[in-house]
Amino acid sequence: MRWLDEHRRLPLFTALAALVAVSPACFAQTPAKPPADGAPSQAPEIAPQVKASPEEVGDALMAHLRYQAAIEAYKSAPRDSADVWNKMGIAYQMMLDSGDAMRCYKESLKIKPGNAQVMNNLATVYDSQTEYRAAERMYRRALKLDPQSALILKNLGTNLLAQRKYKKGSEYYQAALAIDPQVFDHSSGSPRVENPASARERGAMNYFMAIGCARLGRNEQAIDYLRMALNEGFTNPKKILADSQFAGLRKLPAFQQLLAAQSTQ
Repeated sequence: MRWLDEHRRLPLFTALAALVAVSPACFAQTPAKPPADGAPSQAPEIAPQVKASPEEVGDALMAHLRYQAAIEAYKSAPRDSADVWNKMGIAYQMMLDSGDAMRCYKESLKIKPGNAQVMNNLATVYDSQTEYRAAERMYRRALKLDPQSALILKNLGTNLLAQRKYKKGSEYYQAALAIDPQVFDHSSGSPRVENPASARERGAMNYFMAIGCARLGRNEQAIDYLRMALNEGFTNPKKILADSQFAGLRKLPAFQQLLAAQSTQ
């Protein structure tokens, strides 16, 4: 299952490993100030440690990929927190529990209906269940609220490619890359859409990612994506050479070697 950058990376929250739940009876001593000459010695001041909240504990566990333990921590947090419900949904989603993930995202949206990121996360659950039309509607709702989100644009593009709407999907990829050229290269704090199920659909995704990289002058990455598209049977060397989108790659030795290798197979 691959979420949030198509490269099956699990999202990490801000690491909070230093925040641990401690007993209120545990205290740390602060250094005592040296007494003035002739003044009586004073006992060192004692400052209480701050106890981490259930949400902070859950975040720390998420950072260490301990999703079930994180869920248990989040369950002790206030039930009226949209953020906590969203994080719990992500934890369930990382455990491939789509039903509970969807339930948590919907609870989050009841509390905070206009949260584009949670809508995006809910849409990825629909995608994972191949409910592509429902996912598309949710992505479009999210984009109305956050039209400059490269992640949502990219996720919608992937969704459309899964529906074989290649031209429209490619357009959303271009829009995502124009906002964030690294959108396909790094994970964010939210789940990313799972790749389409069939090899041909994965090939389409890689082919249009290659087009986007070629337009940005990221030639090495464009060639890598073309290699994956070829290996997945979406295209062939003849079609690639005929596509004007790759005209800038034709003189590159790596590009020529790629097509030559494919032609001999």
